[in-house]
Amino acid sequence: MQIVLFEPEIPPNTGNIARLCAATNTPLHLIKPLGFSLADKYLKRAGLDYWPHVNLTVWDTLEDFLQGPGGGKRLIATSARHGSNLHEFAFEADDVLLFGPETRGLPGHVLETVPHHIRIPILNTVRSLNLSTSAGIILYQALIRSGEISKLG
Repeated sequence: MQIVLFEPEIPPNTGNIARLCAATNTPLHLIKPLGFSLADKYLKRAGLDYWPHVNLTVWDTLEDFLQGPGGGKRLIATSARHGSNLHEFAFEADDVLLFGPETRGLPGHVLETVPHHIRIPILNTVRSLNLSTSAGIILYQALIRSGEISKLG
């Protein structure tokens, strides 16, 4: 499993997701442009003790990532309202979970190139869940459904 944050904007969300990745030994990929500096104090505060354990790579473009470690992997786009329900999706151990920017989600040109889309079912009382909350829900569901959860101990 891998997590890709496409053009993340909010440092605490990325910091929380980095902590999640450290706790699950999940590689984290950030696609530029970033809405913050990686030295940002808010980013570091969200996962300060865990940063040495984060397998982090920053890419200039999504295409660069797909030509590298994302090549040949099944890419799964996340969305607040579109796609298969998370609990009904058949995850595989090598899946790449793609999350969009907090304020606008994945752009149409990216969504059009990704064949698999998932969403977390929520009531219409809110627009969406927080990015780091969504990443945690989706990653753990993917680990459980792919049988990879047992590797965490």
